[in-house]
Amino acid sequence: MSDLKTLATVWLDGCSGCHMSLLDMDERLVELSSQFTLVYSPLVDRKTFPDRVDVTLVEGAVASEDDLKKIRKIREHTRVLVSLGDCALTGNVSAMRNMCGVQPVMLRVYEQNVVQPQVPTVGVPALLNRVRPVHEVVPVDVFVPGCPPSADTIYQVLSELLAGKVPTLEGVAHFG
Repeated sequence: MSDLKTLATVWLDGCSGCHMSLLDMDERLVELSSQFTLVYSPLVDRKTFPDRVDVTLVEGAVASEDDLKKIRKIREHTRVLVSLGDCALTGNVSAMRNMCGVQPVMLRVYEQNVVQPQVPTVGVPALLNRVRPVHEVVPVDVFVPGCPPSADTIYQVLSELLAGKVPTLEGVAHFG
């Protein structure tokens, strides 16, 4: 895992809490940034995922056709894929809809108890029948639990990856 030079972060179906923890590293993020180039992220303006990325941190579950297409492309172009946070690892809150299905959720959210019932159809990606954690769709190299993982945990993961090591999170990271 040595010679990591590029980093990407991706936000699928989640709350952005993992990205907030990433930013909570404060000055440590600046310290680490001298060792890599951020090439794709919701924190920057680049619109297309690069052809080659050394490490990608993926936040969120795979819940839509767009998520599915995106994570497959990301995996194809990423050397080390990191599932970051409980949504990426288990589906977490997003996967709660798995218990009742897409149609009942859409009916409840967009047609019942609203002033102007209307299910959006333009600019909204089709939902998958089942929300899935990232590793059910593509191979994952590193799993970082937490809702969200702490800034300290993310710092440790990035530091170890940049040092060419496989991150060890035993006793450091936990679900919830």
